[in-house]
Amino acid sequence: MARWDNKDVPFTDLVGKTLTNIQLTDYNDYDSGDAIIFTCTDDTKYIMTHYQDCCESVSVEDINGELEDLIGNPILRAEERSNQEDTADYESNTWTFYELATIKGSVTIRWHGSSNGYYSERVDFQLVCEEE
Repeated sequence: MARWDNKDVPFTDLVGKTLTNIQLTDYNDYDSGDAIIFTCTDDTKYIMTHYQDCCESVSVEDINGELEDLIGNPILRAEERSNQEDTADYESNTWTFYELATIKGSVTIRWHGSSNGYYSERVDFQLVCEEE
């Protein structure tokens, strides 16, 4: 699963999909940190991660809700919200919240990114395009 083979897609692509598995992992390929892999009933797979660069850190800070509540029922809502704060010492902090909801419940995944302000703190959401 190579980074350059994956395709950036909006987080809202999950709406209407039914998940069969959600895996929170330390994604060690290509200098990435935390990752969440979403597998769907239509055999599509998505990865949420951040490809680390120098002088930055982006990771999952908190998961509010039960990931198991998202399995087996269509995703009704997939929303992304972000908040950025710059400090006096030129540090940058970004909090990004991803909320998923099914008929069984909702889950909010909170990512936190920090850097010297020069590097991206963006979380990548990608459709996994595996080589055939």
